[in-house]
Amino acid sequence: MLVLKNLVKTYDNGHQAIKGISVDIKQGEFIVLVGPSGCGKSSILRSIAGLESITSGKIELNNRRIDTETPASRDIAMVFQNYALYPHMTVYENLAYGLKNRGVDRNTIESKIEKVAETLKITDYLDRKPAQLSGGQRQRVAMGRAIVREPQLFLFDEPLSNLDASLRAHMRLEIKKLQRELAVTSVYVTHDQVEAMTLADRIIVLNQGEIEQVGTPAEVYHQPASTFVASFIGSPAMNFHPAEIADGVINFEHQRLFLAEYAHLPAQKIQLGIRPEHALLEVSNSGLSFSLTVQAVEPLGPNQLVHGLVNEKIFTALTPERHFPTKEVLTLNVAKQHLHLFDKDGKRLLTNNNATDSLAQAS
Repeated sequence: MLVLKNLVKTYDNGHQAIKGISVDIKQGEFIVLVGPSGCGKSSILRSIAGLESITSGKIELNNRRIDTETPASRDIAMVFQNYALYPHMTVYENLAYGLKNRGVDRNTIESKIEKVAETLKITDYLDRKPAQLSGGQRQRVAMGRAIVREPQLFLFDEPLSNLDASLRAHMRLEIKKLQRELAVTSVYVTHDQVEAMTLADRIIVLNQGEIEQVGTPAEVYHQPASTFVASFIGSPAMNFHPAEIADGVINFEHQRLFLAEYAHLPAQKIQLGIRPEHALLEVSNSGLSFSLTVQAVEPLGPNQLVHGLVNEKIFTALTPERHFPTKEVLTLNVAKQHLHLFDKDGKRLLTNNNATDSLAQAS
């Protein structure tokens, strides 16, 4: 439905914000671009919208090349971070503005706005001006203005970042329900990994203008392609500790653990990744056990974050709510299916299954 082919964007100062990105987005899919500031996600969104010209590559929408078209002719609607509403117009006039410019007749405009206002629960605000609305209400109006046009594609540029935490959570749910109901292909930009995980059909994780991984929230979380993805997706971040592997046997903290699916790999130094929620106090029948010296505890209500040292290196575990005095030594256990292995460059090590799949795809 939306295709980006070898997209490159280089600014006048020489900074390359997008470095040859290619991705295919399906009809009705909700795609979330996520990554730290400066990773290129907003440049991609603005290039799709036509607010930025691209240096090279192609953008196609429904088999039509649009990167050579004006923004107005692309049939795309964008919802901005700052809402971008006209302050001197009422909510009704803001919603009607784009339709009037396209020459839509008055009766059609009225019926479209009535329907959208009902869907977004903003019927009572149609006569108000933006200054009289709360942040959440303004965001609904901004979304309404996009929806009323019935575009082929929605673009969202960090639309919830100006809202407080509880309203953000509520609006997240509203956006997800609305997108499912309308079934409009959507591309959403955020630096908030919770938004990415909860909203996306697929997540595109970006790092310095390049794609680190594309996958469902479950794939990106449970099978991160690199230490960058593993540390960016998940809160608190994954722990990383040096280890070695040879003939499928991991050496870590004076322990040896055989993982058959890695037996094909050459002997090498690796980075062992462990998510905080997988470091358990309960004894595991198969996996690794190691000692953590408690430094600090952060209560979270039903559970807590325990920060400490494992062999002089910082480690965070998520445990049930219990009192652990500073300097207490805990024994933590990680089942082998919850171990993540990365090479010295931070790339995920392929298991036998992954290697077979990769060969099949290549042939």
